[in-house]
Amino acid sequence: MKALTGLTLVALSLGLAACNSSEDAAKPSGEPIAAVPAPAGTSWSATVNETPEGNFVMGNPDAKLKLVEYGSFTCSHCADFAETASPEIRERVDTGKMSYEFRTYVRDPIDLTTALLARCGGKDVFYPLSEQFFANQKAMFDKVQGQEGAFKGVEQLPPAQRPVAIAQIAGLIDFAKQRGISEDQAKQCLADTATAEKLAKGVEAANNQYQIQGTPSFLINGVLVDNVANWASLEPKLKEAGL
Repeated sequence: MKALTGLTLVALSLGLAACNSSEDAAKPSGEPIAAVPAPAGTSWSATVNETPEGNFVMGNPDAKLKLVEYGSFTCSHCADFAETASPEIRERVDTGKMSYEFRTYVRDPIDLTTALLARCGGKDVFYPLSEQFFANQKAMFDKVQGQEGAFKGVEQLPPAQRPVAIAQIAGLIDFAKQRGISEDQAKQCLADTATAEKLAKGVEAANNQYQIQGTPSFLINGVLVDNVANWASLEPKLKEAGL
């Protein structure tokens, strides 16, 4: 798949084409949704379940409003959204009215590498770890600047070995180690070709079903929402849908 090949640094660190663009779509609307308490001793924002496609849903699995984000770990607009919207999303997920699912829309090799590491700790730490990877995005881009020679060497490796090499160049293995993932565990996750293939199929499915034009893109109850790339524009759409 094209999004998973090619190691041009322009595409990795500066190329944000297909980031923050969208197509017109239907506008979701609905009646006000009643709150649903979480089971005793838990919170909905701490309740995370894995989907058959390998994504993670935060919140009440029976929530009436289902928010899905298609995002990329190398998209600056997605990093901005994660910084501003994550606490807002958790607050609304905790009402039991809404669930939230982040679907990785892989655009390049660093994106794939980060996505594999974000899944390495399992479902319970996927969201906190993902938010930290987004917060580290600029520092990571700064680190890979000037590393053209190293990335050309990566292209000569077998595909299964490339994410490990990319993670080492970008400092992502050390970043993960500082957050409780051992080096051996990180390398095992990075060599997981089955998960990489599942992520690639997710991008293909998104393009086929929703014609995703850029990241972040959002679905509300299965409907692609137009002209939304930040919390300020997303929140009114959620209210219109009954939140």
